[in-house]
Amino acid sequence: MDSPSYRLAALDEDFLLGDSMRGVRFMLEYAKAEEELRAWGVASTVVIFGSARFKDDGPENHARWYNAARELGRIVSKRGGALKTKDHPRHNVIATGGGPGIMEAANRGAQDVGAPNIGFNITLPHEQEPNHYSTPELTFQFHYFAMRKMHLAMRANALVVFPGGFGTMDELFEVLCLRQTMKIPNELPIILFDKEFWTSTFNFDKLIEVGTINPEDVKLFSYADTPEEAWSQMVKAGLCSIPKDPN
Repeated sequence: MDSPSYRLAALDEDFLLGDSMRGVRFMLEYAKAEEELRAWGVASTVVIFGSARFKDDGPENHARWYNAARELGRIVSKRGGALKTKDHPRHNVIATGGGPGIMEAANRGAQDVGAPNIGFNITLPHEQEPNHYSTPELTFQFHYFAMRKMHLAMRANALVVFPGGFGTMDELFEVLCLRQTMKIPNELPIILFDKEFWTSTFNFDKLIEVGTINPEDVKLFSYADTPEEAWSQMVKAGLCSIPKDPN
C-alpha cells in the first residue's frame, strides 16, 4: 500500500507531472480556465498586448503608452458590454497576459469602471506575476504557452497591440498568421497602436517588395494613435454588432 503504484491516479502528483500525462495537463489547462470564464458569462473579449516594462510614471513614451492602454481599457469596458451581470453574456471583456506594463494598464482601466477583466498569466523566470487589477476569479496561470495563446485568441473580438518586445511580437505575428491562413474569423480587427512606432520598427513594404507577403496582407491590420481611434475602428469592424460564440 506504500508503493507509488497504489496511489489513486488523480492524487498521484508524480504521475500527473510525468511525460506521459502531458496531454492531460494540456486538457486541464484548457478546462480550468474555460469553466471559470463560462461561470462569469464571458462570451467575447478584447485582447490587449504590449510591453511588460512600461509604467505610468516612466519615461515619456512609456508613460504615454501605459496611460493610453489604461484609457482604452476604460472605454472598451464601459461601452462594449463587459458591465453586464453574470446572468447575461458579457462581451468585449478586457483580456491581457496578466502581468505588468501594458497588461496592467489595460486591466486597470477596466477596473476603473468596475468591469471584470481577465489576466492569462504564464510561468516565467521574470517579469511575470499577476498585476493588482485583473479580477481575482479571472486571473489564471498557465504552464504551456500554446494553451495560454489559445485562450487569448478563442474569444477575441479584437486585438490591440501596443509597442513591446519579443513576447509582444510573437503574439502579434501568431495572430496575423492565423488571420492570413483564415484559422480565425476574417472580421477580427488587429490594431497596432502608435503608427510611428510600428512603421519605423517593421518595413512591411519591403516584405511585399521581396515577395514574402502579398500586398493585401497589410490589410489584415490597421493603425491607431489614440484610444478613441482604436475604439472607432473596432466599432467600424462590427465589434458591438457581431457577438462571438466562444464555441
